[in-house]
This record gives sequence, C-alpha cells and structure tokens, in this order.
Amino acid sequence: MASEGKGDRERGGSREEVERYRQAAEDALQQLDWCIGYLHGIRKTEISRVLSRNRSHIRSKLMQASEQPLPTSNTSET
Repeated sequence: MASEGKGDRERGGSREEVERYRQAAEDALQQLDWCIGYLHGIRKTEISRVLSRNRSHIRSKLMQASEQPLPTSNTSET
C-alpha cells in the first residue's frame, strides 16, 4: 500500500511538471506574438510573416492546439 501512494505522487508530479512546461510554452508564444506585432508595425512584414507561420506550426503540431492566426499572418504589405 505504501508503494501505491508513492506512485500516485510521482505521477502527480509528472502532471504538474507537464503543466508547468505547457504554461512556459504558452508564455513564450505570447512573447512571440508581441514580437510579430512589433516587427509588422515597423514594416518588417516578411520576417513577421515567417515568424507567424512558425508560431502556427508550433501551436498546431507541437502543442496540439488549434491555430490562432494573427492579423499579420495574412498581410498584403511588402
């Protein structure tokens, strides 16, 4: 019985760790969102477009979350 409690704690710790990493990834994506918006604002649209595509790939493939397109991802400016 004592070993069952230890296993539960280890699994719970793993879930907490996964959640911590997921939150850190979400925070990094928010920072990337800001960078994309800034680059778009200073007319570095090609760089912002590429970063936007990278962001979409990270969200959809690596984090298995739905894509959230940014206004700058489909810009017609050059």
